[in-house]
Amino acid sequence: MDIERTSVGRYVARNVRGGSISIGMGDDDSFTPVELLLAAIGGCTAIDVDLVTSRRAEPSEFTVKVTGDKIRDEAGGNRMENLRVEFVVAFPDGEAGDAAREVLPRSVQMSHDRLCTVSRTVELGSPVSTVIVPRPS
Repeated sequence: MDIERTSVGRYVARNVRGGSISIGMGDDDSFTPVELLLAAIGGCTAIDVDLVTSRRAEPSEFTVKVTGDKIRDEAGGNRMENLRVEFVVAFPDGEAGDAAREVLPRSVQMSHDRLCTVSRTVELGSPVSTVIVPRPS
């Protein structure tokens, strides 16, 4: 992931496949870093759950809402707490829909416990190293 500054407080993140997303400080329609974190958590688990359930039936509704509280902790640092992922999923009536409804709770749990790289990394914690790469003058 490469992030390029476009102006003060505004950036573009680009992946190796050519996709891009605007990042900002929340004073325009760009995503803030915290919003991207929440989207990554929700998107990761949504993909896991969708892949399992949609093999049985196409959902008639599939929405994931991710919330959390940004706080300043006792050490004076900013962080998130009370992260919550809510699924609103509905399937059509019938045998296929029943099968999808039956597997839904287990697929949500499997995503949380084993599959979602993003939420597992957040929950378990992982050191983040930062370096400055010198550039020739």
